[in-house]
Amino acid sequence: MTQPIGIAPAPPAETIRETHTLTVLVDNEPGVLARVIGLFSGRGYNIDSLTVSETEHERGLSRITIVTTGTSMVIEQIKHQLARLVPVHRVSDLTADRRDAVERELALVKVSGRGEQRVEALRLAHAFDARTIDATLTSFIFEITGNTTDIERFVALMASVGLVEVSRTGIAAISRGADPT
Repeated sequence: MTQPIGIAPAPPAETIRETHTLTVLVDNEPGVLARVIGLFSGRGYNIDSLTVSETEHERGLSRITIVTTGTSMVIEQIKHQLARLVPVHRVSDLTADRRDAVERELALVKVSGRGEQRVEALRLAHAFDARTIDATLTSFIFEITGNTTDIERFVALMASVGLVEVSRTGIAAISRGADPT
């Protein structure tokens, strides 16, 4: 069957790349993070965002939140291989499980400028609900928390008023409701 002129055929499903947020509950012990990251680097998978912290002190457990991109087959391979690692207790795919997840990221944004640039930087920070956590006569450091898209918009706008430096935490995510992720 021929395609109508001007309409390209849809790419095969196995070549469409998707971004997924995975949470991995692991033992909080030396070397565990290196093993998880080694799984990604050893197979050529990319990590877009990585956040790790102890979440259950009494049980000695940490939560790793990984944002990665790949075809659906690659994402399934990643989840299966993560689940097979010995210190891993649970792997959840907040994207594929269709859970209504809350995702947030924190960024510190340093802006330099004088006069109108300073006024515009403060106006933009107020519009994005960013907090001023440091101020000098020539610069500000703003703290902004939100979804990745909002942070990227804020950083892009600050580039026009004197962006100097950005430090970002990576995504922290958790599903809504009573069930654990």
